[in-house]
Amino acid sequence: MEIKITKTTTPKTMPPEDKLGFGKVFTDHMFVMDYEEGRGWHDARIVPFGYVSLHPASTVLHYGAEIFEGLKAYRRADGGVQMFRPMENIRRMNNSAERMSLPLLDERDALEILTTFVRLEERFVPKSFGTSLYLRPFMFGNDESLGVHAVKRATFMLIASPSGSYYAEGINPVKIMIENEDVRTVRGGTGYAKCGGNYAASTRAGERAAKKGYSQVLWLDGVERKYIEEVGAMNVMFKIDGEIVTPMLTGSILPGITRKSCIEVLTKMGYQVSERLLSVDELVEALESGKLEEAWGCGTAAVVSPIGKLAYGDKEYVVSGGKIGEVTQKLYDTLTGIQWGKLEDTFGWVYKI
Repeated sequence: MEIKITKTTTPKTMPPEDKLGFGKVFTDHMFVMDYEEGRGWHDARIVPFGYVSLHPASTVLHYGAEIFEGLKAYRRADGGVQMFRPMENIRRMNNSAERMSLPLLDERDALEILTTFVRLEERFVPKSFGTSLYLRPFMFGNDESLGVHAVKRATFMLIASPSGSYYAEGINPVKIMIENEDVRTVRGGTGYAKCGGNYAASTRAGERAAKKGYSQVLWLDGVERKYIEEVGAMNVMFKIDGEIVTPMLTGSILPGITRKSCIEVLTKMGYQVSERLLSVDELVEALESGKLEEAWGCGTAAVVSPIGKLAYGDKEYVVSGGKIGEVTQKLYDTLTGIQWGKLEDTFGWVYKI
């Protein structure tokens, strides 16, 4: 595809890598492409980073017609740059687009967009292990009408943020509260799509948990209110009596790319991995009997996040002695080793720029 590039005349200074944080600093440019029914995607361009102008009746502002993705570009020790499983993100974005009645992207065009953009912004890919260039593709409907209907006009954009190490002070297990009031999504809804409404709806419970001293909540399903689904904005896994258990994808759980990678790594390591329904009663029984050996969240930002304490009702349980478990550590070391080019990629996951 043809991408028109207009370079900035005011390039930014890259902040010190230990001051980056997450999602606070942005690169010099952004990618923009427009869609119109009957014409398709057109006017692909990279322009200087700036604000977006929208009609006040724009579909996204009133009906939440938007989706997004998150992936990273990593700096290898040899100075080269690579992405981790970008085609998985592209395909998941199209699944989200289909659910939200937004236009699909051509997979090859989407990969070319990512590659071209990262090449242009390569100086913003930090060098320290644990740091990365976070890529945020997103799409929104912008019909200039208040009628509720399938989107006829849309915009696809890509911005990027050089980000610091998620674990600047080491991997510390977090405290999680099992949420029994709010639900994140329901089967038949948008749980498997990566859309903003899912995250907005989860904020209230997260804030309640924070006030009680917990990092995030463990979600239960929205139908029977008894099956474990996700932890915060991450997928979740448990080691119960030697078995690795992760909630099965029922339509209300985001099919995480890190989740998928964890399953493949664990299977190759020889662990028994089960994708199945896991009730909160089974989890509590495992906590009380000592069968729950480890628990962790997994996602793009943190890779893995060990759970050190779980609270349900008025009881709090310590997991893995409050420390990162052996399996969790293996997963983190393996995945980050592949992502930053420290370990051989025997899975064929990395995409070199």
